[in-house]
Amino acid sequence: MAVYNYERHFTAAHQYFALKNNRICRGEGRVHRRRLTWEFEAIPTPLSRSYRVRIDYHEDDKPSAFVVSPDLTALAEGRSLPHVYSENPVRPCLYLPGKGEWSSRMLIANTIVPWVYLWFFYFEEWLLTNEWKGGGEHPPKDDHDGRP
Repeated sequence: MAVYNYERHFTAAHQYFALKNNRICRGEGRVHRRRLTWEFEAIPTPLSRSYRVRIDYHEDDKPSAFVVSPDLTALAEGRSLPHVYSENPVRPCLYLPGKGEWSSRMLIANTIVPWVYLWFFYFEEWLLTNEWKGGGEHPPKDDHDGRP
């Protein structure tokens, strides 16, 4: 009897199906050539504003989240945004690539999406206090291609 030892990796289609069926990220997206794009509205608390988020994912890479609206730099009123990889477009730091915090064996709907909500929670607190309380390592900003 042959025993196969392989790790199950979720395809872009699997990720799409999980996002489509997740109540906290109802939105729209598409899968094309192993690439997933998903947009949804995030409201981190009942008193929060609405944020439009786009997640891009290719099966050979790690997912990236981008804030489509509102303009976070305008909300920051001249302050540098905290805990982001880039400000144009705004790409929040949700995890550190290469540290094993995310892999293709994980569903975006169960990891990246809740991390987006948590990031917005701490962002809104930062807007009021000017202190980032979300923890984590602060990545260097890279405004060229948005990648860490």
